[in-house]
Amino acid sequence: MRAINEEKTKELMQELLPDDPQETLKILEEFDVLMMRYDSAIREVRTKLEILNDELSLLAEQSPISSVSSRRKKPFSILEKLKRQGDAISLGSIQENLNDVAGIRVICSFVDDIYKVARMLVQQDDIKLIRVKDYIQNPKPNGYRSYHMIVEVPVFFSNEKRPMRVEVQIRTVAMDFWASLEHQMKYKQDIDNADEIMTELKECADTIAETDMKMLKIREKIRRLQK
Repeated sequence: MRAINEEKTKELMQELLPDDPQETLKILEEFDVLMMRYDSAIREVRTKLEILNDELSLLAEQSPISSVSSRRKKPFSILEKLKRQGDAISLGSIQENLNDVAGIRVICSFVDDIYKVARMLVQQDDIKLIRVKDYIQNPKPNGYRSYHMIVEVPVFFSNEKRPMRVEVQIRTVAMDFWASLEHQMKYKQDIDNADEIMTELKECADTIAETDMKMLKIREKIRRLQK
């Protein structure tokens, strides 16, 4: 799979790179700068989430965030998505047409923590909310549940300030476990009983959603007893 991706990356890069070696070097350098900017945007948003979590941990009995992870799309994934969407293969096209080059995943213990963290993040005056997709209230047909936000954050460099977009996915531990298992199915070819497995996964997603809500209600009961 890795060898195939590398070969496809070379093919897609040929559409991005000119024949002139000097121009090619310039574009490669600009690509590296762009990826550095996305990495910087990830650090900015991660820091905000970690500070929020530290503060909420002091004010509440339990931290709302279990973990935070991040990733930047690899060159193959970036170019392949542009190609799949029918967008131009260029550096400008990456910034204009892709909102998920930089990604952060936040894992929460309870469903209400998801909305609390999302609300507190976008209330910060330097965060611009671009788009929300609430797959918790409106799950995908296969059962996928998560809260997605595209946010824009200013990143300061030596001689300029750049607004950079980051996709933030927020979900419970159980939702994340399910999503990781479902993700494996996407990259499996010619699986026997694939339809049966997807049906079972959908049933598990529904069970997880019901369990998440039950756990939330139990926590609220415990809190009322402690008052």
